[in-house]
Amino acid sequence: MYDVETVRKDFPILSRQVNGTDLVYLDNGASAQKPRAVIDTVSDVYENGYANVHRGLHYLSNHATEAYESVRAKIAGFLGAASEDEIIFVSNGTEAMNIVSYGWAMPRIEPGDEIILSVMEHHANIVPWHFLRERHGAVLKWIDVDVNGDLDPQAVIDAIGPKTKIIALTHMSNVLGTVVDVATICAAARERGVVTVIDGCQSAVHMPVNVAEIGCDFYVITGHKLYGPSGSGALYARAERQAEMIPFKGGGDMIRTVEKDEITYNDPPMMFEAGTPNIVQMIGLGAAIDYVQGLGMDNIAAHEQMLRDYTRERLDGLNWLTVYGKSETKGAIFAFNVEGGAHPHDISTIVDRKGVAVRAGHHCAQPLMTHLGVNATCRASFGLYNTREEVDKLVEALELCRELFG
Repeated sequence: MYDVETVRKDFPILSRQVNGTDLVYLDNGASAQKPRAVIDTVSDVYENGYANVHRGLHYLSNHATEAYESVRAKIAGFLGAASEDEIIFVSNGTEAMNIVSYGWAMPRIEPGDEIILSVMEHHANIVPWHFLRERHGAVLKWIDVDVNGDLDPQAVIDAIGPKTKIIALTHMSNVLGTVVDVATICAAARERGVVTVIDGCQSAVHMPVNVAEIGCDFYVITGHKLYGPSGSGALYARAERQAEMIPFKGGGDMIRTVEKDEITYNDPPMMFEAGTPNIVQMIGLGAAIDYVQGLGMDNIAAHEQMLRDYTRERLDGLNWLTVYGKSETKGAIFAFNVEGGAHPHDISTIVDRKGVAVRAGHHCAQPLMTHLGVNATCRASFGLYNTREEVDKLVEALELCRELFG
């Protein structure tokens, strides 16, 4: 049984008050709160086990290296990768996307080569491809979503042409909550020799993920949304794709030898991890993965689906609210605007006075905002510790906004 009240006790920040009322944290799509297990792990490393990794032979360095490198196997297991060597440590999802863009795509992109994107991508999965458009003449092909916010896999497959090199898609939209059938798309792409890059920064938080079943070439996760520390994340890179990549950053650890006239590179994944890494943050991410796997990703998904359905029911009762993204299989993410011209920033400020934290803005998804015909929205995004009662508090706060703005 999934006991959300017990889960909530694991998160110290949820016991605090904001503006004289209990905190209702609904900004998980931007970054999630941290359980005691992660906080204690980070603190313990700094207090009792910190040293630089890989280079030292003394006790603390060996201890830190073992703790740090053990996370690679945890992430591989969490994502269903064939080997921990297919896991590259990164500081966030943005860095992972840039590693793929620079390390795999840049040497192969020629003028006119195509990169297929959906209109609902996060900027982290747009800007690195724009670099290739600007600098190498790549062509970005955009696939729209339908009126419910769903992305038709066949529309993506039909867009594949002889010049298509890459398909880069979100697994779950950070605005609409849409879950994309990436497995069907990846299977078709592989048959056609097209490389697939999947942004899993939202999806890996909310549901089980298996990269072998998806069949992608690259899969990206970020730690701070996965109840882990900021400055942590991972890039899954299929071994055959790693062998085709060039390093993204140069420095210590990613080399084997350095001479005046030449250098030789380390083996993957170390070849893509230059310099002193985010040691403590990655160890903290390992603790976060242990935590969510202890709860069970299926259990988390079921709890959040209950929240999704209840939130949809409550928001549907507000006929003055415009909700964007109505996919039947979406995650528990709701973007909305209050009719009558109230700006999302004003709505966010008012609901904050009631202790409810939501996001307001374009959510690093400006092409999607253009597609929806708005400049910004409010967004309530749920996590494993949220409750039905918090949905009710959100609705109460929105009703206050309606009263104030007419």
